[in-house]
Amino acid sequence: MKLIRFGNVGQEKPGVITSEGKKIDCSAFGSDWTADFLGDDSKLKELEEWLEANAADCPEISADARLGSPVPFPSKIICVGLNYSLHAKESGMAVPEQPVLFMKATSALSGPFDPIVIPKNSKATDWEVELAIVIGKKANYVSEEDAMDHVFGYVVHNDVSERDFQLRHGGQWLKGKSADSFAPLGPNLVSKDEIADPHNLRLWLKVNGEMLQDSNTSDLVFNIPQLVSHISQYMSLLPGDIISTGTPAGVGMGLKPPRYLKAGDVVELGIDGLGVSKQVAEDYQG
Repeated sequence: MKLIRFGNVGQEKPGVITSEGKKIDCSAFGSDWTADFLGDDSKLKELEEWLEANAADCPEISADARLGSPVPFPSKIICVGLNYSLHAKESGMAVPEQPVLFMKATSALSGPFDPIVIPKNSKATDWEVELAIVIGKKANYVSEEDAMDHVFGYVVHNDVSERDFQLRHGGQWLKGKSADSFAPLGPNLVSKDEIADPHNLRLWLKVNGEMLQDSNTSDLVFNIPQLVSHISQYMSLLPGDIISTGTPAGVGMGLKPPRYLKAGDVVELGIDGLGVSKQVAEDYQG
């Protein structure tokens, strides 16, 4: 199942992308893709059965309708740093022995085609294509063997980062990761049954048409079961929580010379089976 949410900011409605690629409004189903839906194993089956009976009567979503984040209200966005060996190398850091974790404010969440707003006083706004995991069933002290039982699905995430804030404002990564618009998510949330092997997905990112990141999730240092299990030892993972699994080499900070986003730059990114998103950078106007 490919789940989407569409409409103006704060007024999004639930929808799906059908197997024929048509976007349809599922408001009549009676549930948004909230924690209650994502955390209940029976809800996805219920939606599938409802669509069999009602899809033909669902309104088609306009091609110019805004898409919002397919996950509406995560309790947290957890990011994994240095989880591709070549990215660790370009960052001048060793491959970690345990996952490097940091948080991203949920207020950074935005739609897959919303603009990236370069923050006030930014010197180094950067891009990062990442595979994000969306939690289904609550996970607390789970084993690696059981970890996939707690995954609902996957989504494309651009872990936008302000490197000056991240590295030189006290060394607290949260500061460089949490500006408004710094977590474009989507275009759709794909249930895990649609992805045969999440550890063999091409992920890529272009800036102004130039391919800068092009890798595969087979290169993850810590795989999905390891990450879910590890994180669940330190905190409860709740339905709808997002784990962003890290970015491959090719970020602006790692280029020689470094290169960062400026107003008008177009960032396009995608992952096999999960779709493509695009954001245009713009300066903060507040």
